[in-house]
Amino acid sequence: MRYPNVYGIDMPTREELIACGRTEAEIAREIGCDELIYQDLEALREDVRSVNRKVVNFEDSCFSGVYVTGDVTREYLDGVEARRRDGAKMAEMEAASAQLDLGLELVE
Repeated sequence: MRYPNVYGIDMPTREELIACGRTEAEIAREIGCDELIYQDLEALREDVRSVNRKVVNFEDSCFSGVYVTGDVTREYLDGVEARRRDGAKMAEMEAASAQLDLGLELVE
């Protein structure tokens, strides 16, 4: 996956996706494999159509970066990701402040 899903599925941000902004060779190096081969996206679509010709359109934005609603912009994704990062920071701070202090001293 190279792009986040913005239609209700909790997925990593673009910067957290290993394939985002990397070539196949860079991804292969990152995960420690000799070679990386992806199925061609159009071939995947055709495979699905071969099972059911009634399927015409696909929501494959996490692979293609094309969002079916047509209104997902880079600015929108930037805003979603900023809120996600801010939310993660707040959760970390809340978790740290929620630790119970029993007032015990460590004795060595």
